[in-house]
Amino acid sequence: MIETRVIRLHKTGGPEVLVEETIPLDLPGPGEVIVRNTAIGLNFIDTYFRSGLYPAALPFIPGNEGAGIVDQVGAEVTHLKPGDRVAYLSAGAYASHTKVVASSVVKLPDSIAYDQAAAVLLKGLTAWMLLFEVRRARPGETALVWAAAGGVGSLLVPWARSLGVRVIAVVSTEEKAARVRANGAEDVLLSHEDIPARVHELTAGRGVDVSYDSVGKDSADASLAALRPRGWFVTYGNASGPVAPIAPARLSMGGSLNMTRPTLFSFISTPQEMAAGTAALFGALQVGTLKADIGHRVPLAKVAEAHKAIEARQTMGSTVLIP
Repeated sequence: MIETRVIRLHKTGGPEVLVEETIPLDLPGPGEVIVRNTAIGLNFIDTYFRSGLYPAALPFIPGNEGAGIVDQVGAEVTHLKPGDRVAYLSAGAYASHTKVVASSVVKLPDSIAYDQAAAVLLKGLTAWMLLFEVRRARPGETALVWAAAGGVGSLLVPWARSLGVRVIAVVSTEEKAARVRANGAEDVLLSHEDIPARVHELTAGRGVDVSYDSVGKDSADASLAALRPRGWFVTYGNASGPVAPIAPARLSMGGSLNMTRPTLFSFISTPQEMAAGTAALFGALQVGTLKADIGHRVPLAKVAEAHKAIEARQTMGSTVLIP
């Protein structure tokens, strides 16, 4: 048994419920490893568990991705050994040491640093899911990307552009607009504008083929109104709250629209799927299609401040927590 320093919550609520503690960590069992974290990714989904929007058994350690060094290996683990550089997707990442099921751990190429991996693994796999698995993005299509300066958006925009997709990005400030233009977006709109009207203006009245919407409640109607007939509303986040129920007739009235609410873990539920996704992501990083856009590095002990910033939409790119 070892001790691990964690950020844990005993009740749901605002950022103030995140408490730093030191707790014992059992040795890894069969098929498990312990990773000594050197970098931890902050994702908007972490705030959903903290607030209670997504239920979790309490007490609860947030965090869904990290990177570091394998510290200990349990029985039946054959593809990892102590000292390996790795990244993983697993609950409980807000910690100095995390016990992880070995099948959710991937080795890092030497060219990818720990903080890069922690910044992009979950977000990059989400972008891969959206572009390749939910529906295959095609050259010549036009995509509306909400929160385009955020963690997923900053990866989704250049990856979509590399596939020949025209990107119309939506951001909240002029500062973010400049960042997104530099990232490859052809057109950038501010969220206070009439987004459907501007989209139809930019597309000669046609509308976009797909709207990648992580904002949720505040943007759902605009996403639907911006689509072309038979377009796709891909709602994959709740930054402004959950999307209100949408009647099937609304999709019909918009021109036989398609709507889906994907979650990443449905697309990486097997080691083979995880390997396919990480191979695509690491390959895109290595050839320069994607870059780990780390906007903020925050000590793990100050994670409450990072939660406040991400909820206030004050961040750009990814935020990495340093144990």
